[in-house]
Amino acid sequence: MSVLQPEVNITAGLQYQGSQEKALVGVLCTGTSCSFLYINSVLLFTLRSKPVFCETSRYILLYNLLFADTAHMVTNVLLFLLAALKIIIAYIPCCVLVLLSGFTDIISPLTLAVMSVERYVAVCHPLRHSAIFTTRSTGTAIALVWAYNFIYILVQVFMLLYVLTKIYIDLHLYDFCSKEAIFSAPIFTKFQQTYHVTVFFAASVTIMVSYIGVAIVAKSASTDRASARKALQTLLLHLIQLSLILTSTFFTTIIAAYATVGRLTLIRVYNVCFVCLNILPRCLSALIYGIKDQNIRPVFMKYLFCQGRSSVILNKK
Repeated sequence: MSVLQPEVNITAGLQYQGSQEKALVGVLCTGTSCSFLYINSVLLFTLRSKPVFCETSRYILLYNLLFADTAHMVTNVLLFLLAALKIIIAYIPCCVLVLLSGFTDIISPLTLAVMSVERYVAVCHPLRHSAIFTTRSTGTAIALVWAYNFIYILVQVFMLLYVLTKIYIDLHLYDFCSKEAIFSAPIFTKFQQTYHVTVFFAASVTIMVSYIGVAIVAKSASTDRASARKALQTLLLHLIQLSLILTSTFFTTIIAAYATVGRLTLIRVYNVCFVCLNILPRCLSALIYGIKDQNIRPVFMKYLFCQGRSSVILNKK
């Protein structure tokens, strides 16, 4: 009895330490995600607070980018909470959540490509910018982006239905809801890799061509160099953001590489990758434009710290 007692105490201590660590990491990840969601929500509200933001193509595209990023963050945070709280849901609701997450996943790279073209036209063809990027044409471009991604999700749904007719899949999940639990067949991995490579290659080429075009025009004497320099910085930030979003597509590969190292280590890697790869790239737009853009910054800061609400309350008093 005296020999077994220390081993029992050590095991219990390790389990308690593991539970404490998981609780602390869960709170930190959830708190960080909620903070980023708040920042994105404030900027979304800011972009609907003034008519200039609703009528300018640049800000309309930014709103679409933020809306897709925020929706993607919400579904990912919900999936994370289900896993952290060890809540097992049925196969069908899990499919809906995973498909919603995938539906908003590729909106950002495509929108970044359109935003890069808009900046190129604004600097290289300033006289034609207002005619090319009207409110209507910008809305059409956004509709095409969403329609393209809807086709991607529709193809996945048909593939999933086909797999369900060929392979028996238990509709009662025994582990937490995730993309890996739903799209476990190799055909999904190949299709998603092909689609992601195509989208990110097209978006990368578009941004780089826009950057080179603006860089060439910026050297001419007739160009507003301050405007061209800002456009170059914006395009470079778009490329960095696109690279981070591309890195997030390797989330499954990274988790699979650590699948054999132990569940506790796997959970640690999953938490770090969740914040760094799934959440951080989706809040960069709010951080970049909320601070960098001279028109957005004062309004964004006012709403971020609730100054607008407090001033309204003081006026009522």
